[in-house]
Amino acid sequence: MYALYITHPQVRIDPKVPVPQWGLSDIGAERARRAFSQPWVRDLRRIVSSTETKAIETAQYLGRTSGLDVEHVEAMHENDRSATGFLPPDLFEKAADWFFAHPHASYKGWETAADAQARIVKAVETVLADHDPSQPIAFIGHGAVGTLLKSHLSHDVIRRNGDQPPGGGNLFRFDLADRKVTCDWTPIENWQG
Repeated sequence: MYALYITHPQVRIDPKVPVPQWGLSDIGAERARRAFSQPWVRDLRRIVSSTETKAIETAQYLGRTSGLDVEHVEAMHENDRSATGFLPPDLFEKAADWFFAHPHASYKGWETAADAQARIVKAVETVLADHDPSQPIAFIGHGAVGTLLKSHLSHDVIRRNGDQPPGGGNLFRFDLADRKVTCDWTPIENWQG
């Protein structure tokens, strides 16, 4: 059986609001509604989400169609970037490049990529330790830690070229038996199950 790691789609950026409290934009919400109305959603047996608002909102769309309650795991949050606060998109992209290029160093006080990877891997493995491996499960989270999880599962080095396409709202699939990635990043609305 399989697991999906799904990233939240586009968010409403507000420099006055802490990033973990950002919600989905109208485009992101519409993408989630459309993608999660597909038949494959009803095959899921468990949904586990980060506690950040954008992930919770994404998971709620998935839960409505599947009829499942959403579980929340705080340790699934995005890499901690609170040390710098909001960065405009061009500066954020440069910071993200640095974050992935220097996995054992902190970008101006950010959580390191290596530490974020260890955290997301542990959070996912902790959930899967008591999960029935014959049942499909979806994890709802974020792009950077999703990329770090995918790198770990693929036995690859931490690097940004494994990152999801821009805009978020993508997923990858991995096998629950051997944790092998069986589908690379795919836009949520293109996934057929």
